[in-house]
Amino acid sequence: MTINHMSSTVIQNKIDPVTLQVIGGALKTIAKEMAHVMYRMAYSSLIRESEDLGAGVFDIFGNTLAEADSTPMQLGCLPGYIRGFQEKLGDNQHPDDIIWNNDPYAGASHSPDVALCQPIFYKGELVGYAGATAHHLDMGGAQPGLMVDVPDVYAEGLILNGVKLYDKGVRNETLIEVIRQNVRTPNEVIGDLEAQVAACRLGVKRFIELMDKYGKNTVLSACEELMNYSERMMRKEIAKIPDGVYEAESWLDNDGRHLDIPLKVHVKLTKQGEELEVDVSKSSDQVSTAFNVAYSGALCVSVHSVLRSIFLDTFMTEEDVPANEGAFRPIKITARKGSIFNPIKPAALFSRANQVNTVADLIIKALAPIIPNQTCAGSSANIQFASYAGLDENNEYWVYIEVNEGSYGGRPGKDGMDAVDFSSWNTMNNPIEDLDMHVPLVCEQYELREDTGGAGKWRGGLGIVRWNRFLTDGFMTMEGDKHTVRPWGYNGGLPGTSANLIKNPDRTAEELPSKLNGYRFQAGESVQILVPSSGGYGDPLERPAEQVFEDILDEIVSVETAYRDYGVVISDMELDIRATEIRREEMRSTRGDLPVYTQ
Repeated sequence: MTINHMSSTVIQNKIDPVTLQVIGGALKTIAKEMAHVMYRMAYSSLIRESEDLGAGVFDIFGNTLAEADSTPMQLGCLPGYIRGFQEKLGDNQHPDDIIWNNDPYAGASHSPDVALCQPIFYKGELVGYAGATAHHLDMGGAQPGLMVDVPDVYAEGLILNGVKLYDKGVRNETLIEVIRQNVRTPNEVIGDLEAQVAACRLGVKRFIELMDKYGKNTVLSACEELMNYSERMMRKEIAKIPDGVYEAESWLDNDGRHLDIPLKVHVKLTKQGEELEVDVSKSSDQVSTAFNVAYSGALCVSVHSVLRSIFLDTFMTEEDVPANEGAFRPIKITARKGSIFNPIKPAALFSRANQVNTVADLIIKALAPIIPNQTCAGSSANIQFASYAGLDENNEYWVYIEVNEGSYGGRPGKDGMDAVDFSSWNTMNNPIEDLDMHVPLVCEQYELREDTGGAGKWRGGLGIVRWNRFLTDGFMTMEGDKHTVRPWGYNGGLPGTSANLIKNPDRTAEELPSKLNGYRFQAGESVQILVPSSGGYGDPLERPAEQVFEDILDEIVSVETAYRDYGVVISDMELDIRATEIRREEMRSTRGDLPVYTQ
């Protein structure tokens, strides 16, 4: 299966560069305004605090014209959502409709990511869409919040495509009542849906105002030219790397049920001229749990996101390149039908984050030898996605979901970034104050995972430690991985530290697997999440000793690690330069040639 990108056909007006930039800036502002509406109106902390949402404006074919500065996984899937409900509805679309799609077999990222889109009509003609998507706390289904081990997609809860939440401006109260009766947190879900509706309404209003000011053909011509420009820039950057085939592979812990069977992830990149194909067909077959991946809504989004960051990074390019559909036209994405990245319905595909993060990390690994200045060492490639749930004093569900931050590998000239989501995720942290105020959990620890980043000339980033305690009986589902694989070091850098999940670390500690599915905790019990830290880049012995000493003072690196991995000698908490020189010379004389990758 491959993805195709369509281009709109409009009467092309010749647009001067200033007007083009003004319209491009206006489109970007529309998307950002839409996202701000959702931040301010959302009920759940996952949207309000973590910003697990996406918003943007799109042409009549679903091509992205502009997107907000939120999580790429929520943004990049919106074209698929639109194309999915277009196939269902055809011409049955009207002004003030709000159309629902959360079907992962019709473009959705996964079932709790609900997209609401409003067609934009200008003087009776369909000219585009305003769309907003967000991760909802609960859609019903087998487990509260998140789920890993379910038999099929129907067990994931309420899934709809092409159903109108608003029909010609009138709210579908029957659908609202269906939601209210079938989800565990109806107030939060319905409130968050209305925040999405408000974002769509604003996006339509602003897009129409833009056409009123500049004219329909001018705006649409500008949209097409902006996409063409992004395409030209992507092709230009792809053309710079040598033609050839580049491959990398890694392993996932398991599928959440068969805990002793690892799953292969294989990435093959074929570069020819100005185009690039990413093929993951040699990866594992689809599995019998929800540890599968929606092709369009998750795999393609992750591939597009990481390739754009490699080739069109804002720090590396002198010119601003709009984030729109054009940048993805030179990219072909292939996934074997029946594989973990392109499952056959009705396979469940709720838990997809770690698979696509691994694909993104392997793309970086495959390209690192030919574009080392645009890549980094192995990153956490991981998302420790946790949901907590239980019943309150009224016997009603509370559900809390948090995204636990990973890190990036060391990169040329800079250390890896600490405590940030990798690649397709850009969510913010859930403040512990928000947790303490709203749900019966207490956060005992939330800090950087010290002394775990891979050593290197530029060290790997640190993940985090989060330790939460239940105040009532409850459930936890964990969508995690990287318990068995360490983030790779590059060009002599050392690997990072793998993940871990520990029950009751302050009592009789029990190591848990990377994936939990409705695991029961009693009041007073706790769980500690240790997120992977990333790999180092370059020879650790080339890191200035003074910088290693600063890391020790900042409690990023221990004295023991400084001596063992960096050859830095600390005496009485003072840097011993002479002893360090001797220690490093001894290490160089005995270690042999440095490997390209360490894992």
